[in-house]
Amino acid sequence: MQYTTLPHTDIRVSKICLGSMTWGNQNSEVEGHLQLDYAIDRGINFIDTAELYPVPATAETHGRTSEIIGSWLAKRSDRDKLVIASKIAGPGDYTAHIRTTGFSPSAIHDAIEKELKRLRTDYLDLFQLHWPERQTNTFGVRDYNHSPNDPWKDNFNEILHTLKEAMKSGKIRHVGLSNEKAWGTMRYLEEAKKHDLPRMITIQNSYSMLNRTFEGDLAEISIREGIGLLAYSPMAFGVLSGKYIEGRETSNSRLSLFPRFSRYSGTESTEATKQYLKLAKDYGMSLAQMSLAFVTQQPFLTSNIIGATTLDQLKENIESINLKLDRDILTKINAIHGRIPNPAP
Repeated sequence: MQYTTLPHTDIRVSKICLGSMTWGNQNSEVEGHLQLDYAIDRGINFIDTAELYPVPATAETHGRTSEIIGSWLAKRSDRDKLVIASKIAGPGDYTAHIRTTGFSPSAIHDAIEKELKRLRTDYLDLFQLHWPERQTNTFGVRDYNHSPNDPWKDNFNEILHTLKEAMKSGKIRHVGLSNEKAWGTMRYLEEAKKHDLPRMITIQNSYSMLNRTFEGDLAEISIREGIGLLAYSPMAFGVLSGKYIEGRETSNSRLSLFPRFSRYSGTESTEATKQYLKLAKDYGMSLAQMSLAFVTQQPFLTSNIIGATTLDQLKENIESINLKLDRDILTKINAIHGRIPNPAP
């Protein structure tokens, strides 16, 4: 395994982070525990969850993923060796079953307390805002179109003050963003500098060979300001395994169960995936490992969040850490990207 540190801290984390959003839906508690055991045995010490999980989110299942991690943690004595990240759900119809109070002080404290209880731990190493409260282009929306009817009010300062209270209490150690844009990221950073408030140290956004939009303004912010990317969906919902093109999907595959998650399945994404698959075969490697290695090698990457529904998938994904893509194959990846840029924003 390779390791780095969370920016502006001395917390050492594996460059591969174990994602968990299928546990409690596609995966049982037993399977979740087996994945955790396997990953930890292979050097992963970084685990990511959210109060929303598993996905798709429902009133009946929300929080179940963290409960699975919590029942696993309860059997162990090495909590201090692990780095656990979670998230408060952003507002909207999709999460109205959790709460309708956005990132208000009461909402933040409520989310932290409930996650600590589910996870059976006294503290979270990293607490993230799952997506912005304001109306902006997230989750596959390509361009920003301003809405004059956006009810959002500027509350960056209030949010950071609330997070500061939670940090002082010892319930969270550090804070980060998720699905945030360049403007919001800089607002949080500037507000922290001006008012001696907690600094956002990470940003968890989608990043893969089918979605390299992070390489715009956010990549510069990441490198110059020291806010590390925690890349999610590096395999684009499993599309970048090649299994859907080759007909290897199972009845438990994500897109077989939830075909509405079509973000990475459009015509251009499929064509790009075919070209990436051929390239991987030409170099004698799996598309899954090539896709993951590409993400892990990026200079703005702090950790690459992988997910799996089987131990075989998990093994292949973790072993991608041993693959180094040379300049020749990177040039060819970039050539495909040049022909079909960001087909799944």
